[in-house]
Amino acid sequence: MRNWKMSLEEWEMKSFSEGNHEFVSISNFLQSPQEAVEDACLQKFANITPAYPGVRAAIPSAFAMELLAALSPLLDTHFGKSERGWELQAWYSLVTARPDDLVPMQCLPHVDGTDPDQIAMMLYLHHTAHGGTSFFRHRSTGLSALTEETFPKYREALKRDVEQSGLPNRAYVTDGAPYFEKIHETDGAFNQAILYRGNVLHSGMIDNNEPLPPGPREGRLTINAFFRPTDTR
Repeated sequence: MRNWKMSLEEWEMKSFSEGNHEFVSISNFLQSPQEAVEDACLQKFANITPAYPGVRAAIPSAFAMELLAALSPLLDTHFGKSERGWELQAWYSLVTARPDDLVPMQCLPHVDGTDPDQIAMMLYLHHTAHGGTSFFRHRSTGLSALTEETFPKYREALKRDVEQSGLPNRAYVTDGAPYFEKIHETDGAFNQAILYRGNVLHSGMIDNNEPLPPGPREGRLTINAFFRPTDTR
């Protein structure tokens, strides 16, 4: 039986940008991170969404339960208490698409949705030259997070940007130019977890000149998770 135990001893809350966005960073999160890497090697990865430039596999249910148990108190404290607890979706994820194979939406910062109560987690489990996660501001609107109310304004402004100046180069996001400005970047250190509101514009930092191996031991392996307050309807 694998060791899915976690430690929150080395956590800190950080804020960035004029929007005062916050995220939690946890160093040395898993007690046995290499066991998670080895477990990922046993999974069957597949393309499950057109937005993600790679492949994913579901994490074991026991691992998901440990994540919920460990992180729910922290979520309640720093992102707003959920009276009925939290729900979780989580995957092992491997970025594998070459820059030349990216579609336009993969060459821009993105959000995971417009609900600020959905909290995203990234756990970095790789030793590659690729980076962590960066956050961005859209230049023409000044928006760094999207809500149901502001998304139409952002969508129309980005459409005008592209009509006037064209699509960005077919490559992974770096500084966000020409339509975005990078406002913060996480370390992406091995066994570091970060939690942030999924409606903040962000992108993984992938080095366009480095290889993207398809195996969990050699590739840019992460665990992506989304936490949502349990539906009370």
